[in-house]
Amino acid sequence: MYHYSTEKINFFENNNPALLLKEFGSPLYVYNERIFRERCREMANLVDYPNFKATYSIKANSNLTLLRIAHEEGLHADAMSPGEIYVLLKAGFSPDEIFFVANNVSEDEMRFAVERGIITSVDSLSQLKQFGRLFPGGKVAIRLNPGVGAGHHAKVVTGGKETKFGINLELVDDVKRILKEYNLVLVGINQHIGSLFMDGHVYLEGVKALLENAEQFDDLEFIDFGGGFGIPYRKQEGQERLDLGAFGKKLNEVLVNWSMKYGKNILFRIEPGRYVCAESGVILGTVHAIKHNYDKKFIGTDIGLNVLIRPAMYDSHHEIEIYRDGKLVAGEEKEKVTVVGNICESGDILAKDRMLPIVEEGDILVVLDAGAYGYSMSSNYNNRLRPAEILIEKSGCARLIRKRDTLEDLIANMLID
Repeated sequence: MYHYSTEKINFFENNNPALLLKEFGSPLYVYNERIFRERCREMANLVDYPNFKATYSIKANSNLTLLRIAHEEGLHADAMSPGEIYVLLKAGFSPDEIFFVANNVSEDEMRFAVERGIITSVDSLSQLKQFGRLFPGGKVAIRLNPGVGAGHHAKVVTGGKETKFGINLELVDDVKRILKEYNLVLVGINQHIGSLFMDGHVYLEGVKALLENAEQFDDLEFIDFGGGFGIPYRKQEGQERLDLGAFGKKLNEVLVNWSMKYGKNILFRIEPGRYVCAESGVILGTVHAIKHNYDKKFIGTDIGLNVLIRPAMYDSHHEIEIYRDGKLVAGEEKEKVTVVGNICESGDILAKDRMLPIVEEGDILVVLDAGAYGYSMSSNYNNRLRPAEILIEKSGCARLIRKRDTLEDLIANMLID
């Protein structure tokens, strides 16, 4: 038996996955409102320190309905592009609730944020100079690179000597010189050292390091510690969760003590990233083929890397469930299989050499923990249609929150003579 299953937590709120696919098409992104709100509240109430905000990372999931729920639950948001800013404003976030974390942006993109009253963070001396030329006397934030990073894959390590992000600590004097040259007001500092932390100690050490560096700057308005909060992707194996209670208590103590020392009730922010939305989303798909290539058995599905690219890009692990006749298949008999999609790429693999119950054609595949960096990283590769997204509301009602692509969408922006 599994330690965790969608059936045990009633993820589908008594909806039959087969009927959901019949109504909305396969594959399909499914989100659970109850779980999403729970994760928002866990982050919003992480510490007792009064001037504290968790910011929703729109890059993880940009669906308007989920953004509006996050806003209802009191979260702020961080954005990486004018497009993300535009969507956040449409979702109801005010400019003072959005933090633009810029990375190699053009003058036009910088103007887009600042002219809308959104505080912008720059992560290089050249971008700081650009900001100064455009907005002399303006308010700005900077992203620091502490020289160390961590994460579950090299591609998600965002701090350290091998990453493009942030300003090296040894360049702080140059930062101060540029601030003075353009009469800029430094209102905040931020960092982000990596992703998918399951040990709060690692994050706390990063917090302490940034606070130590913050003491070099007078009268800051906020400090953003970044994110990378992990979730247990190996639930069926009994992987433990991040202990939020113990972590929040320790973080609160650090924040209270430092703010007293700094002499100001400064705003502290965190960016929990995937933690808010990953577990609230799954992908439903259909098994269309079962085949043997020599000694390897393949399960062919309609969930290609165009639908979920994380396994191909990061070697990410997503647990997989099988539903048949409306019920979870959790039999004792299992076999080693490789689950693949329908894209013309050898790397189109969802799960390699995975032990699963005996799978049959027509079975429904459930990919767990797909609510973060799933649809937001999907594509029309091979001219495949991106799936619909639905929200299962607290009432149990399944509501369409993004339409499935149509064939006409594939050429909608093309100019034809």
